[in-house]
Amino acid sequence: MDAQSQSLMRAAEEVARRSGDVALGFFRQGIQVDTKGDGTPVTVADQTAEKTARAWIESHFPEDGILGEEFGETRPGAKRRWILDPIDGTKTFIRGVPLWGTLVAVAEGERILAGAAYFPPVGDMLVAAPGQGCWWNGKRSRVSEEASLSRAVVLSTDERFLVHPERGEKWRALAAKAAISRTWGDCYGYLLVATGRAEAMIDEVLSPWDAAALQPIIEEAGGVFTDWTGTRTSFGGNAIATNAALASLVREQLSATTRT
Repeated sequence: MDAQSQSLMRAAEEVARRSGDVALGFFRQGIQVDTKGDGTPVTVADQTAEKTARAWIESHFPEDGILGEEFGETRPGAKRRWILDPIDGTKTFIRGVPLWGTLVAVAEGERILAGAAYFPPVGDMLVAAPGQGCWWNGKRSRVSEEASLSRAVVLSTDERFLVHPERGEKWRALAAKAAISRTWGDCYGYLLVATGRAEAMIDEVLSPWDAAALQPIIEEAGGVFTDWTGTRTSFGGNAIATNAALASLVREQLSATTRT
């Protein structure tokens, strides 16, 4: 492995594990739920977990920038920055459902250098960096080789697609052709694609902290990660993640053309 990439992978894994374990300490503890200005929920678990991540990064990488869901951006002019989502799936978290995770990415501009996705309630860790592979609990992870949509599992966080109803129609048409469609959503759906247990995960609205860690994880597992226009990016505001075998077909069904 490239030494720098390996070092950043390990660092991202460490941050994700530390902050995720802090969040886990609040899980199913009946904590208060508040509402942010954008209408989304937030808890002391989200805030404390992000503070934990930020403290570790400040200690070990004091010149790097940080972009986090709960506390915004630090050192926006830094060459390298860490992108944090302390609890991806807060709505899931507050209902006591274990399908949430902690996401950590390291980036230069829009180029993702490493990503980690930690799922504390189920004990799963995914880490990846470009050219270094995707690692699931210390072993190489691969997307499935399923090439038939009729045998595929397709996932989405929310099938309603409220912002763009026409995308909801395309999702439902795709789901009708698949063997199984589920809303095992948020980052958990990407875990299933990266580990070969689902073939496609589709989100209509994503922030950079939702997507940045997931792009190298999907790609290094042998999959394809794009936005709805088919652009290979974590910053497109939405995402389609698939195995390689169904990448073109799924994007055709959703009227997206893959560009690399």
